[in-house]
Amino acid sequence: MPTANEPEKKPQPAKPVAKPAAAKPATATTVANASAATPTKPGVAAKPAPPKPASKAVPLTKPAQRPAAEEADDEEQGPSLGSSLLKQTPAWAVSMLVHIVAILAMALIVSEPPKKEVGVSIVSSTAEDEENFEEFEEEMPEETPVDPSTDPVADVAVTTDVVVENVQVVSDASDVDAAPLAVELSEFGDITAPASDMLSTIGAVGGTGGGYGGRKNAGRLAATGGGGADTESAVDKALKWLIAHQMPDGGWSFDLQACPSCQGKCTLSGGGHDKDRCAGTAMALLPFFGRGYTHKEGPYKPQLEAGIAFLAALAMKGEGNAAKAGGGGAYSQGLAGIALSEAYAMTQDNRLQMPAQYVLNCIMDWQDPVGGGWNYSPKGAGDTSIVGWQLMALKSGNMAYLEVNPATIKKAIGFLDSVEDDSGACYGYRGPGRGAGTTAVGLLCRMYLGWKKDHPALQRGVEFMAKQGPNTNLYYSYYATQIMHHMEGEVWQAWNTKMKKMLLESQATEGHEAGSWAKGFSGHGPGRLYHTCLATMMLEVYYRHLPIYRGQATDDEFKE
Repeated sequence: MPTANEPEKKPQPAKPVAKPAAAKPATATTVANASAATPTKPGVAAKPAPPKPASKAVPLTKPAQRPAAEEADDEEQGPSLGSSLLKQTPAWAVSMLVHIVAILAMALIVSEPPKKEVGVSIVSSTAEDEENFEEFEEEMPEETPVDPSTDPVADVAVTTDVVVENVQVVSDASDVDAAPLAVELSEFGDITAPASDMLSTIGAVGGTGGGYGGRKNAGRLAATGGGGADTESAVDKALKWLIAHQMPDGGWSFDLQACPSCQGKCTLSGGGHDKDRCAGTAMALLPFFGRGYTHKEGPYKPQLEAGIAFLAALAMKGEGNAAKAGGGGAYSQGLAGIALSEAYAMTQDNRLQMPAQYVLNCIMDWQDPVGGGWNYSPKGAGDTSIVGWQLMALKSGNMAYLEVNPATIKKAIGFLDSVEDDSGACYGYRGPGRGAGTTAVGLLCRMYLGWKKDHPALQRGVEFMAKQGPNTNLYYSYYATQIMHHMEGEVWQAWNTKMKKMLLESQATEGHEAGSWAKGFSGHGPGRLYHTCLATMMLEVYYRHLPIYRGQATDDEFKE
């Protein structure tokens, strides 16, 4: 930058690079002059000229540009000082300098070590959840051998909560405007609960809220809800019978003759449903879950761990189609969805999330896209009986914060509309009708889908079932008992009295059949295991699902 006393210099334009001048041919005159300037004797080397004295140091400033003419004169004057010094240096010194530079240059060159050959393995890409399930199979082996010669539950100490007989039933049936908000369409599959919040959300640890919240307080709720020591004792005997008839691979079978510990000692085996291991296992697991027992809590943890692993393995083997993998059909698929969803919701065992969701996905995919129902074959025209199991599976998955498509539920409502009679008070099989079993299924679905307690059609339907009362058709009585328990009040008390008497008096008490149900009940298709599971869940109704109209205790927490 120029100072105040110096004139500002304009920048000089860059000079073009001069091309090197071609060498002039030597002439006689130039050779003669050169010879005259430096006379030499033949065979004698010329002595080097003495070095010039070193010049004084000068400031590190840019030298002034010299005229081109002067530079040309310098070129004609001969070699520079550097060239002269190089010529005067001994050959051995130049050689040594060159070698030193070469060695230093070679030292700076770092050769990359040879790459180690790594074997290439071809691995098929799988979802992360599928890898988690492989861990599931390792930690929860599918086979749990059972020694037929020993009683697998002889040493199991079953304890129940303190119960009080003949207590006054507490009813909150006055809330006629209450409705199950948690099961309205907008709530299906909208959110996914974080793992840390799931138990408190669904009440699985015994809170007052949540659909499974009562299972930790079974004895107390049985005593205050219409049961007691007699019903809890019957439940415990039934669970012991179920454990005694578990198969060596961890699952259950309707064919009791195939069970090593039974071998046909129990009558009324599964008939034509012998090969349906999926439904047999799912149905057997549900009474344990209803009592609050899982593979993490209760006296049957190892047995339930094997049973859950068996059912989950069917779900993964069939890529969601647990029914096909387990030799069953549409009923089996719905039961598997209920069982796996409840197991996942109650335990927060992340290994169960994938198989449970797979089963639900398959259920939703099987829905009739036109009528909205479910049938024995995927996407076939629906019937109410099968629809009930599928909707209960989706509801259970919804309570476990699994994904459920709201569009599936909307279509299912359309199906119920197509088979209702008396404006929804009664329901038929594949069209409008007034069947007892189909009416019970239809009304329970309506309850979970948001009908209020004082809905006129619901009131008429409850009256219709109350006149018939519980009977030996356990399929009908199972659904109707849940409806009456949700309604509470006098209609429930009257129903409960008859239901308890029927089941407590018909439970087997002798031999290998002790603790089970079968004799005297209609619909012997799946046999003793089927009836025992339904009867046990009916006696667990006091705590298996909290009343959905009781101050909306089930719904407020779940809605969040």
